[in-house]
Parts: sequence; C-alpha cells; structure tokens
Amino acid sequence: MLIFERIREELSHGKTVRTAIDEGFRHAMSAIVDSNVSTALTAAVLYQYGTGPVRGFAVTLLAGIAASMITAIFVVRTFYMIWLNRSSEAQTTLSI
Repeated sequence: MLIFERIREELSHGKTVRTAIDEGFRHAMSAIVDSNVSTALTAAVLYQYGTGPVRGFAVTLLAGIAASMITAIFVVRTFYMIWLNRSSEAQTTLSI
C-alpha cells in the first residue's frame, strides 16, 4: 500500500514512529485522492451514458470508492494511533 511505503520512507529518514505515520499519511493523501477522483469521474461517465447493468456497476463502483477512501484514510490511521498509544515498544520501532 502506498501509505506503508511512505511511512517506511519517513522511518528511513530517521523520524520517530509517530512523526513517520503522520508524514506518511500526509504525503500519500494526494496520490490516494487523485486516483479515487479519477475513478469516480469514470463512474460518473458510466452512469450518465450507460443503461441498466452499466448504471448499476457505476453506482457500485462509487460506493466502493467511498468505502475504500474512508477505510484507507480514517480507519487505518485511527487503528495505528490506538496501537501506537497502547504499545510501549512501538514508540521506538515499527515493523511494516
């Protein structure tokens, strides 16, 4: 995942675990939003010009994009922060 790669890069630059997670999410955000907006525009075109099953696919695609963005950005980051606050060894090392 792109977010994990960004976190690895920040850790290799010598940043703390919490800072690496924050920076990793911030730097990956533009690429995640860009790719999902492009896919959402494609789904909108499919919905506009499609009929029947194609429109259904477009709606399902948009729902999947929304669920994926919410999960990738908010849920994963929240779980990381909860884990980081509970784990004493995570303050110095992170295995991704």
